[in-house]
Amino acid sequence: MTRSSRAGGHDIEGLLHPLQIEWDADLTGGDPIGWPGYAQTLSTLPPGDSVLTGRAAVGGSRTGGRYVVIAGRFAVMGGSMGAVHGERVVRAYRRATLERLPVVVLAASGGARLQEGMVALAQLARTSAAARAHARAGLLSLAVFRPPTTGGVLASYASLTDLRAAQPGATVGFAGPRVVEVTTGKAPPASSHTAQAAFAAGAVDALLEPADQAAWVEAALGLRDQRLPRRPLPAAVPARSSLPLTGGDEAWQEVLRARARSRPSGIDHAARLCDSWVELRGPDPSVRAGLARIGPRRAVVVAHDRHSGPGRTTPAGFRLARRAIELAGRLRVPLLTLIDTPGAEPGATAEADGVAAEIAATFAAMAEVDTPTVAVCVGEGGSGGALALATSDRVLMLEHAVFEVITPEGAAAILARDPAKAATFAGQLRLPAADVVASGVADAVIPEGDPEAIDTAIRAALDQADKGIRLRRLDRVTDRWVR
Repeated sequence: MTRSSRAGGHDIEGLLHPLQIEWDADLTGGDPIGWPGYAQTLSTLPPGDSVLTGRAAVGGSRTGGRYVVIAGRFAVMGGSMGAVHGERVVRAYRRATLERLPVVVLAASGGARLQEGMVALAQLARTSAAARAHARAGLLSLAVFRPPTTGGVLASYASLTDLRAAQPGATVGFAGPRVVEVTTGKAPPASSHTAQAAFAAGAVDALLEPADQAAWVEAALGLRDQRLPRRPLPAAVPARSSLPLTGGDEAWQEVLRARARSRPSGIDHAARLCDSWVELRGPDPSVRAGLARIGPRRAVVVAHDRHSGPGRTTPAGFRLARRAIELAGRLRVPLLTLIDTPGAEPGATAEADGVAAEIAATFAAMAEVDTPTVAVCVGEGGSGGALALATSDRVLMLEHAVFEVITPEGAAAILARDPAKAATFAGQLRLPAADVVASGVADAVIPEGDPEAIDTAIRAALDQADKGIRLRRLDRVTDRWVR
């Protein structure tokens, strides 16, 4: 059953856009475990219980801007999720799927409603399944975690959204701090169970004050542009001698040029290329991802940032990349990767976190994603950690980029037990852009010097990418050398 939001007669403050119609406010719940006084409490609750569902719209948007809203009402029994709350959420996701609409969750809840026992707990499974069905239909979902967002709501549909933001200062965590103290015998530190902690861990993509939440939702829905800030880079070092170099010296100079601090990394190219960017955040600063707009098209972009930290991709970086790859596949939008990394992080911490398995899973995700993919090596493509994000339908290389089976230092350490001989091995590895294209692993070289020409070439590649040829290219490369 539906009705207008005005007819509901209850507080809908905090909605980001006008509610066109409210759904299922007439549902009423029962007292499944006979909790003392609960039946009387139910009779005093406002229509719709602890969640508001319906259809909202962004006024004046160029696409109509309709979406389904699921808004927790913490003022009603702490926003706790019982049978009515769960049923309204399930029905909202089902309607969103039928009407082909995105879902925006405005979460505010203390968790499952203990007064309804296992009936309340069952709603975690039901709402999670409904959220997944909506996702499988190729539809976008967003969440804003408001104060507080904990327990069953966080452990079900709110955490299954494609992008997640949190309000600074909000309590965000599976269990509230009081429950943590009782359960473990120790209160969590003040820095835990907060929106800021979730952001630092990459569990949420943005921290948003209330005044900024509507703009973030509109950008994520593709209804307004939100630019990725550009950053200044160090000035380029004076040009080296123009005397011709030969062999390993020339290749080694290309390696040094690709690694230069003054050279734009993947995220710098993304900031120039993308007309809009909504961050998908992870804890590894060397890998960035965003739901973007490039010219008239929406796309998902994964961009390396070798200038943040050591630049080597950690297991968490590969997990973020896979999240982005999977989102592109579900939304049926192109995937662009901007490669610039010396490779995967090989240290003990990464090893314990399964770095090899994460690389393998990323290769598989790139091979399987059912949407056109384009990879551009803009700097250094270091071994399998880079190729995992370059197994694409179109592979381009900037003129002075390099792609290597292993770093020259690594090759020198293995074969000569002397990393100082890296320059010699650089020439033998055939890693400059022209050599990589000649091998068939990449399709074309993009001349450098004109940023607009680089952007034009990338846009053309997105137009021309033939979905599904990525592995056929590598088969052809292999066939040339197998008899």
